[in-house]
Amino acid sequence: MALLWNPESWAQRLAELEAQAGELKEAPLRRDVRSLGTLLGDVLREQAGEDLFDHVEALRQGTIRRRDAEARGSEEEAGRHAAIALELVHSLPVERAILLTRAFAFYFELINLAETNHRKRRRIALRLSGQAGRQRGSLAGTLSEMRRVGIEAEEALDWLRRVLIVPVFTAHPTEVARRSVMFKRRRIGDFLATLDRIPVPEQDLARLEQLVLAEITSLWQTDEVRSRRPTVYDEIKMGLDYYDVSIFETLPSLYREISEALHASYGLEIDTLALPQVLQFGSWIGGDRDGNPFVTPQVTRDSIRLARGHLLTYYQGQLQQIIDLLTTSAQQQPVSEELQKRLYSYIVQVNAPDGEIFGQQYEFEYYRRFAICIKARVERTIGSSGLSAWRSPEPYTLVPREEQLAQALSPYCNVEDFLNDLRVLRDSLAENRGVRIARTLIDPLILQVRTFGLHLHTLDIRQHARVLATALQEAIADTMAASLPGGLSAETASVLETFRVVAEVKTSCSPEAIRQYVISGAATVEDVLTVVRLARLGGLKVEGSGRDPGLMPVPLFESIEDLRNAPTVCRELWSRPDYRKLMATWDNWQEVMLGYSDSNKDGGMLTSTWEIFRAHRDLHTVARDAGVKLRLFHGRGGTVGRGGGPTHRAIFAQPMDSFDGQLRITEQGEVLNFKYADEVLAERNLELMIAASLDALARPNARDPEGHFTGELRPEWEAALNQLSDLSFGFYREHILEDPDVLTYFEQSTPVGELENAKIGSRPSRRKASPSLSDLRAIPWVFGWTQSRLLVPAWFGVGFALEEYLTQPGTLDLLQTMAREFPLFIDLLRNVEMALGKVDLATARLYSSLVEDSSLRERIYDLFDAEFHRTVRAILAVLRQTELLQKNQVLAHSIRLRNPYVDPMHLIQVDMLRRKRGGEDTPEVNRAIAATISGISAGLRNTG
Repeated sequence: MALLWNPESWAQRLAELEAQAGELKEAPLRRDVRSLGTLLGDVLREQAGEDLFDHVEALRQGTIRRRDAEARGSEEEAGRHAAIALELVHSLPVERAILLTRAFAFYFELINLAETNHRKRRRIALRLSGQAGRQRGSLAGTLSEMRRVGIEAEEALDWLRRVLIVPVFTAHPTEVARRSVMFKRRRIGDFLATLDRIPVPEQDLARLEQLVLAEITSLWQTDEVRSRRPTVYDEIKMGLDYYDVSIFETLPSLYREISEALHASYGLEIDTLALPQVLQFGSWIGGDRDGNPFVTPQVTRDSIRLARGHLLTYYQGQLQQIIDLLTTSAQQQPVSEELQKRLYSYIVQVNAPDGEIFGQQYEFEYYRRFAICIKARVERTIGSSGLSAWRSPEPYTLVPREEQLAQALSPYCNVEDFLNDLRVLRDSLAENRGVRIARTLIDPLILQVRTFGLHLHTLDIRQHARVLATALQEAIADTMAASLPGGLSAETASVLETFRVVAEVKTSCSPEAIRQYVISGAATVEDVLTVVRLARLGGLKVEGSGRDPGLMPVPLFESIEDLRNAPTVCRELWSRPDYRKLMATWDNWQEVMLGYSDSNKDGGMLTSTWEIFRAHRDLHTVARDAGVKLRLFHGRGGTVGRGGGPTHRAIFAQPMDSFDGQLRITEQGEVLNFKYADEVLAERNLELMIAASLDALARPNARDPEGHFTGELRPEWEAALNQLSDLSFGFYREHILEDPDVLTYFEQSTPVGELENAKIGSRPSRRKASPSLSDLRAIPWVFGWTQSRLLVPAWFGVGFALEEYLTQPGTLDLLQTMAREFPLFIDLLRNVEMALGKVDLATARLYSSLVEDSSLRERIYDLFDAEFHRTVRAILAVLRQTELLQKNQVLAHSIRLRNPYVDPMHLIQVDMLRRKRGGEDTPEVNRAIAATISGISAGLRNTG
């Protein structure tokens, strides 16, 4: 049989990789999709039989015919094809339904890998063509534009010095993929990347094809749905995996890219170590206990240890590589006096001559001996911190001489001490004609140590304001009451013990590992002060001192009302002399978090977007008035309904003059794999955030006399958005929040109740056992609507507001101007358009049939149907388009291709839900439903 990836000519293959537009550009993606589909078909026939493959084809062809009939407007024919498909699905035994679901889900897993590989391929193609500097969101493109409008080199560097991006990883409960499955995906992705090399001998192509086939077979034989709910420890390890997969190695490349971009635009020659630090990392995994009883004080303690052990083990590997490669001999080039002195000081601590320590090995290779001493100190740091049990599973063992050193030398209890040793090594090389060696071997590690310290990332603690207030009340009663109360509740005891764990961390070698205490549901000054009071009861000083940055309370404003009140609350907080004394120890910084998910659930897409913008702007105004350095923490989700969407566009859409360059932003579990699956993707994602921040600070568009999209908010635009927000908010509250039937419809027409059986994450779906919408987390709210293809949170209320507003004379021209000129408005419209493009009303109608009360079903579905069409009409009018995604044909094409393959899984999911609710509540049915959840998530590339 002919090889699937064997080209007719390698010249043609090279032309595909270099193509900048047209069919040739997309040819490699089509080949990957076609070839992977062929291999999957082979696996299905081999592993499950020809009849399963026939069932797959029958369902696929049936749904394609149904969609073709719909496109032609032939509703009767479409209904006939839909009925045939439904009848086929209903006739299936549960086990066969599971296999069919897996087959379609696997197809999407492979397609997603092909698309990811194509993203990497196009990034390389841009570099080959020299067009990377013109790509939207690239550092080179941003700096080039800054230079074009007259921003000089020193000013550009001043802006860059202000940038500090902190991605904060979270354990999103709708991350579907198991850790073992993700490893297998990456292997297939690596094979696909290898197949792009030119040329590849035919026998190597055959071997690679067999490797892909073997991995697909292995995936088919692997449980893609967990048999148990993941523990927090599983989630911690999954988060740490991304450092090994991409982040560690991406960091030096990213700084090289910044240096090269500065050279290309300004002719500057800046060494990577001379660049300002623009990146740090954070995590909530193991620290976010809001509504998650499984995040205990011990879990938080272990999360810190796991991160530290993981990092130090990585450093050991890097140092071993330096020892292996840094073979410079003092007989060829001298070493610095400082290095000799420091090496001697280490040797004398062992109380043995250097000959006894090193023997005849590395006799004149003082760099290697010094690197061995550094490695020994890192090993001692691991041992003295009790991290030996927490290191990665592949520790770098020490030879006897290194063990002797590790027992004698002191641990690194200060990252500056570690950096100083590395700098001594680096400076000696640079002073003695070894600067190229230094840049290659030492500089990457210095950049990594500068970024990750001895702790890897900061771990935020998060708890709800309501829980904290109760804990303080109980704790005060326990200490002040005339008679002893019955004891603290388990929740209050956990709150206080968590502060004791933080205090314990603060006395370690990495007090900076915990800096923020995020207060969910913050609404008042008291919510912030409660953290300070509880910290003191737990024996923790929140003030910063020396190397300890302290513990800063970070209010998270989530509801529409709280976002509106946030500036007033912060003004009052920052006016308190006692709190300002604390702030002085934090260098007058205050961090405030804005909640995208819950504000969307509370007020709808339009109002949430506008109120976050207003809070952002007004908080910065209050901070300037109060002399406070404000850093905002953006709690964005992965999907549009939870604040997701293109990162560069969102950062640039921040209010003018209300961004100082520092930014913390959540990276939710389900998008981690999309952004950090390998080095190329990670570098692009981090570059986007840095470039967008630089763009938002310097605002080169505003300096261009003919510039558009400047970020300026004109009074008439603000008035329009205020009116639109009020209209949308009123409509949303009336029809979503104040209508209890909507929650009934939601719970019966979506698989939200099955989220627990899917065993997706460690955190429960509700903060407490309550049937109210307010206690339902935003994540399952978005999850349910996404699975049923209505995506209500991403657009509901937008159409009503636009249509009502457009009844006024001259308003269409105004909104169309805003859509061309105002970044926030175009970001909102494009995100809504993207969500509308993913809505499928025929599928949503199918899910509505699960609602028991027919009058309720028809009333609520008709409400959504009418608002959907109203929103589409209004969006197209404002964008001056005739169809959705008219200017994003790549996404439109992807949705059209995916729909016929997602449809069968929707049919199976609805049928299984109906069976379960009809009394067939068996492990097999639950497993089938969980499989459809996983498969639909893969097909849509998001869950919630």
